[in-house]
Amino acid sequence: MFCVNKTNTGIPDLAGKQSEGWQAQLELDFAHKNGKTVLAHRRHVGPLTVQRPFYPEGGVCHVYLLHPPGGVVAGDCLTIDIKAEAGSGALVTTPAAGKFYRSAGELAQQTVTLKVAAGASLEWLPQETIIYEGARVASQVRLELAAGARFIGWEVLAFGRPAANEGFTAGEVLLSWQVFRADALFYRERLTLDSNAFAARWGLNGHSACGTLFAYPAAAVQLEAVRELIGDSAGRGVTLMDDLLVCRALDTRADCLRDFFQQVWRVLRPAVIGREACAPRIWAT
Repeated sequence: MFCVNKTNTGIPDLAGKQSEGWQAQLELDFAHKNGKTVLAHRRHVGPLTVQRPFYPEGGVCHVYLLHPPGGVVAGDCLTIDIKAEAGSGALVTTPAAGKFYRSAGELAQQTVTLKVAAGASLEWLPQETIIYEGARVASQVRLELAAGARFIGWEVLAFGRPAANEGFTAGEVLLSWQVFRADALFYRERLTLDSNAFAARWGLNGHSACGTLFAYPAAAVQLEAVRELIGDSAGRGVTLMDDLLVCRALDTRADCLRDFFQQVWRVLRPAVIGREACAPRIWAT
């Protein structure tokens, strides 16, 4: 487990400063035992933990990730490492939106590593992350898919607080996704979102929420199903790269974008994960 490696990810060095923020780590390993998925290994350091597993759909293990401080500040480093062993099925979500607060200069960092073994399924479905005006955030997600693995996951960001008349005139978010198939790098993207990108037509064009959803494995029939769901709606798009489906969306409201991704998830889950949609109970609260 480690914090973001700034040399390898393009995240700028902070002049060797020693962070005084929370250094929180969480390890979760899911395994198939006695006809259901169990949380076979759990380890946490600092303010990252999970509630007890829930089983609303039989053998699939639903887990809610908790960050008791309620928000991330400059200098904090959160590291999450999740493994789904062969034959297991797990869904990980959060009970509420995450928050990254204003920074005086230092980065707040989050690194997520998701490993899905052959014959396993993992769903990484956190609720939206609110990026406060003036926040400086580095977020990295590394997804490792074995042959025969199944995955649906998303990242939803909400910039500023429109209800409080707060936009995003200052701050920076550095995003990195890496997707590996059978140990080979298949897809990588790096994105910098700052006040210019937030306002510009080539960027978010003033939309306060943006998100990306990944699904694997997918085929042309799933692509067409999502296209039909999108219809003529603005700010929505989907593409298929080999067997990796990528859906992107912009919106003026994070809750609307989250609801859209949940609809996409319901459409995709039967074919991608092999189960009908069973929404975590926490989403309804």
